[in-house]
Amino acid sequence: MKRFLNNNDYLGIVTEEALEQLIRGNEIRLAQAEEAAIESVLEYLSENYEVEAALKVGYDLIPYNPQITYPAGAHFYVDGIIYRSTRVINGRKAPAIGIYWREYEEYIPSENEIPFYTQRGSYMPGDMVKFNGRIYQCMNYNGMDYNSIRVPGVISWGEVDTSEWIVNQTYQPWDVVRFNGRFYALLSAENIDWNTNPHESDNWGLIGSYDPELNNYEYSSNEYVEYGGAVFYPYTNPNSDELKVGYNIIEDDPRHPNLKKHILRLAVYELHKLISPTNISSTRITDYETSIMWLRDASRLRINPQIPRKLDDENKPVADFATATYMRDYDPYKNPWQI
Repeated sequence: MKRFLNNNDYLGIVTEEALEQLIRGNEIRLAQAEEAAIESVLEYLSENYEVEAALKVGYDLIPYNPQITYPAGAHFYVDGIIYRSTRVINGRKAPAIGIYWREYEEYIPSENEIPFYTQRGSYMPGDMVKFNGRIYQCMNYNGMDYNSIRVPGVISWGEVDTSEWIVNQTYQPWDVVRFNGRFYALLSAENIDWNTNPHESDNWGLIGSYDPELNNYEYSSNEYVEYGGAVFYPYTNPNSDELKVGYNIIEDDPRHPNLKKHILRLAVYELHKLISPTNISSTRITDYETSIMWLRDASRLRINPQIPRKLDDENKPVADFATATYMRDYDPYKNPWQI
């Protein structure tokens, strides 16, 4: 379940011990309390304000994924803290067996309905996307749900020609052979005995399997890896960039501060209701009432919550029925219908 808040947010108004007592090891309670709080926010603000878009900013925050290439200005979680990228952060690129995307060149009558590709999406064969001004068709499952992010048109590894090892046959340095189901590269032909198999010869090196946790592959035509029964070498740098605070990331919370504050207060109140609805502290009741009053005043346009107004067909701020029909003065305190 997507959440607007995170666990660290609660530590600003309750202690870690108190929070643990409230949820008692069941973090689903946090999601339930936040859902109830957000329902109250939507009830008051959705008519006049673009609150859904403001909430989406929080919903879209996900943990950093080393497979994703982040542009400057992207936000993500690292160890529970929200960071913003200050420059492009390259993602890890794995070798590929088969084709994941093909450029689609046939006529498409409904081209405007084709969605743009996103690294945070998941795709099945036949799906169509737009990327870099071109249209691509998915040929194989890929994306976040499959733990295999494959950007259309981006190929970072090339496949190496291999053959079965043959006794007493001459090979050139860096030739790749298969022996007993494993791949070997010829490191040196000096003083080699062509009758000795690659497993027993010091002139051959065993090629290791691709390891996504190994983030120091060399950008070299001889940096061989085995993946999916084939051997590859990197076309481009296949490693993800290291995250460095102050260099390519900084702490930055893009969520609306007013929404964050009031949703947090309402959520904590809802958590207390789950534990003991008849024994809620006066502090939590006061916070709850203050936030409800803020929502009520914002819904009546008495205060500016710093959330963009919704616009009507004439590109003007929408007005509810009472305001549009009976307003005689734009001062909310002189308008009898704004009660």
